[in-house]
Amino acid sequence: MASPREIETARRRKSLGDRVEREIEEHIDVEREIERGEAEAESTGPSLRRTAIWLAITGVSLYLIGPSLLDVLGSWQDLERIDWLWFPAMLVLQAGGLGCLWAVQRMALHRARWPDVIESQLAGNAVSKIVPAGGAVGAALQYRMLVAAGLERGRTVAGITAVNLLTFAVVLALPVLALPAFVRGSVDRNLVEATVVGVVVFALLLGAGIAVLAFDRPLELVGRAVQSARNRLRRRSEPLRTLPARLTRERDKLLGTLGPHWKQALAATVGRWAFDYATLLAALAAVGATPSPALVLLAFCAAQVLAQVPVTPGGLGFVEAGLTATLALAGVSPGRAVLATLAYRLFSYWLQLPAGLVGFVLHRRRYGGARPASP
Repeated sequence: MASPREIETARRRKSLGDRVEREIEEHIDVEREIERGEAEAESTGPSLRRTAIWLAITGVSLYLIGPSLLDVLGSWQDLERIDWLWFPAMLVLQAGGLGCLWAVQRMALHRARWPDVIESQLAGNAVSKIVPAGGAVGAALQYRMLVAAGLERGRTVAGITAVNLLTFAVVLALPVLALPAFVRGSVDRNLVEATVVGVVVFALLLGAGIAVLAFDRPLELVGRAVQSARNRLRRRSEPLRTLPARLTRERDKLLGTLGPHWKQALAATVGRWAFDYATLLAALAAVGATPSPALVLLAFCAAQVLAQVPVTPGGLGFVEAGLTATLALAGVSPGRAVLATLAYRLFSYWLQLPAGLVGFVLHRRRYGGARPASP
């Protein structure tokens, strides 16, 4: 018979695992995040205790990964070593990625007006990048802006939820599909092959997405594999038994929201990350790096997963530390890895903050401070 200390230790382990799973579910469940953000907006804002906890977590996290973040930010003094001709290319590539995301959101929102989609996405995205655990605040802000623009509440929640689910699923699937390229390796060390490897992986990603959205069998196989792996990793917790059925229900809800445009939405979602990967390649070209192609893709996958870490806004610090380290593994010299990370994050993170402010101001000028009517 287990001792009280062993029982307590097992309970704590289970509680920690449950909290991790709950955080993942809340990250995916935008509807819950919107409801929470709306409740906080109707009251006096987020509770002081909850805000203090998240600020403490963020502070500790930034302290731990601070040296890597400071190395990246401090490298601005070496910007003269970057080929500035690549900067317009990175700007165009990031604009292409955002354009794909706007297209997906417009499909999910049943042909909402382009300015409303663009302005609300920019503003919500910027807020989520500056507020600790800002997913709820950013989603709630975009929801309020769209409803203020005249969109129906239920359709807006369903649309934002569908886009978030599709985007998050692609992020999780990308590292899995990139593994064969990593195992294969490459004798060449150039960005041309890195581009080819990326094209192949993103094409496979599109094909896999069509398979799981169009047919039940592939999705059931994925659900069973994930369920089996989770149950083996967490033997002390209550085993999952209905994950395949749950994934099927969520898939059906997603298809119901996207309607006949689901293939275009999937292609645009894959395109959103393909443009982002191309931005990283452009940043590496700007610093004259010749990395291992497979490891560049691995570095990109690691950056996207780290960006989902909710303990800092937009994965700030975690992305810089992880991307710099994986680029160094890919054969990029430490100095060039830091500079490439700075250039990539300049366009994928920092420049999107003022863009969000512009989107919010334009929306306010068009619709004023009017609040959406109660349902």
